[in-house]
Amino acid sequence: MATEPAPTNPSKAGAPRVLSTNVAAPQPDPAGADRVSGIDKKPCAGISVFTPGPNYGDGSGVRGDVVGDSKHHGGAQKAVYAMAREELDFWESELGKTLPDGAFGDNLTTVGVDWASVIINQQVFVGSAVLEVSVARQPCRTFGAWLEQKGWMKTFTQRAQPGCYFRVVRPGEISPGDAISFGPAPDHGVTMGEAFRAKMGDKELARKAVDAGCLPAMYQEQLERLLR
Repeated sequence: MATEPAPTNPSKAGAPRVLSTNVAAPQPDPAGADRVSGIDKKPCAGISVFTPGPNYGDGSGVRGDVVGDSKHHGGAQKAVYAMAREELDFWESELGKTLPDGAFGDNLTTVGVDWASVIINQQVFVGSAVLEVSVARQPCRTFGAWLEQKGWMKTFTQRAQPGCYFRVVRPGEISPGDAISFGPAPDHGVTMGEAFRAKMGDKELARKAVDAGCLPAMYQEQLERLLR
């Protein structure tokens, strides 16, 4: 049973809230793969979130959304994805192009939250849903091709602001303007930013995450292989 939210530390200035809810506008994969892509998300009036099947290929946890790359996306650990509007604004300036809400494939575009600072397995209360911080995003060819940026994996990795994947603890409805609040931070202290850097090859942070045992089995095993 989810507990009531308590204030914690990922908030930036201003009250954390949902700026936009977004679902995919399917299109041919921008990297040329023989599949559709759901990376281009468009704002909508609200989303309904639920727990999909456990594995990649089991689809999005957002009703009406589309997952194109079923080998690496979808399933319970990647049910919902959030990105800070502040990060989109940063990349607009860096890349010199307009990035509307949803442009990074985010189902939730937020304001007032530093997603790199949330703790793995921390609960997030938004709308009538309860989400849980799950695993880190890995930038891919589709992402880079969508933004028309060569070397995007390296560039995105250096920034180390990956947004946040969630699993769904309690299904519910989320709308623009909904407040975001946080449950207590787990004691292990591994942040989303650290988990991302570990996934992208930082062995010191991989050891921290492995020792904490805070990631799902498949992701734990990936880091153990990196350390070997």
